[in-house]
Amino acid sequence: MNLPELGAFLRTRRDRIRPAEVGLPQGPRRRVPGLRREEIAQLAGLSADYYTELERGSADNGVQPSAQTLVALARALRLNSDERDYLFHLAERPVPPSAHGPSAHVRPALLGLLDRLSNTPARVITDLHETLVENDLARNLLGTSPAHRGPAASFVYRWFTDPQARERYPSEDHPHHSRVFVADLQAAAARRGRDAEVTKMVAVLRRRSREFAALWDTHDVAVRRMDHKKIVHPTLGIIELDCYNLLSEDGRQRLLWFTAPPGSPGAEQLELLSVIGTQDLSVTEGTAPEGLSAAESETGR
Repeated sequence: MNLPELGAFLRTRRDRIRPAEVGLPQGPRRRVPGLRREEIAQLAGLSADYYTELERGSADNGVQPSAQTLVALARALRLNSDERDYLFHLAERPVPPSAHGPSAHVRPALLGLLDRLSNTPARVITDLHETLVENDLARNLLGTSPAHRGPAASFVYRWFTDPQARERYPSEDHPHHSRVFVADLQAAAARRGRDAEVTKMVAVLRRRSREFAALWDTHDVAVRRMDHKKIVHPTLGIIELDCYNLLSEDGRQRLLWFTAPPGSPGAEQLELLSVIGTQDLSVTEGTAPEGLSAAESETGR
């Protein structure tokens, strides 16, 4: 592992990011135009001390960043695909898939937009509905996304195989969401072609869910771009919101956000949501802890 080069690369990437790009105030006391170490650490879910050790790049500190830590740093530093791969090469870690999966590299443009939606529940997902990154309001509204791998990382997969996945939606709306999810997955499968991941998911879902198999055989196709949803919140009750999707150029990632007309009950509930936070929400079994403290524990520090 080339720790000195890794540290130097992190410093140069940090120096080029302006505070406004990540929703931070410029402030009158900044000595450098870029972000501070503790700010990058916070964005990546790492401790400031740990990130400082990474930038120092000394072999004496025994730092061995995990793949999960590197993914978080790539997102915090707004690295493009080439820079992300370079970071993994410096750390001597296998480069993860760039197009899909929970460790996919989030498109910087979508990530930049997500940063600006501080008052709106929003997340970036793949075309298989795997959550890549989300803001606090999205977690407050929908619950923390489970840290699954493989097909179970997809919300569409869990929708048809795990009854708990439907608890945030009124039962009378389930048939509508099922049709929308399957039509959207049909479009993703066609776009990907003979992709092993989506082929495996569809085959398993056809075996495990009669509902999915029947809907898949209709061959209805429609990319989900907008929908009206009712969310069952454990504290605020049913929240009616409009859900919008902004797709990346290749269609493999999308920014998804929830909003409501000004003055509507949904808009008022969203304001309350930011105040309530997660204090009244139960912890979902199997979900990842807040931040990336687990990633730090994997590093062997």
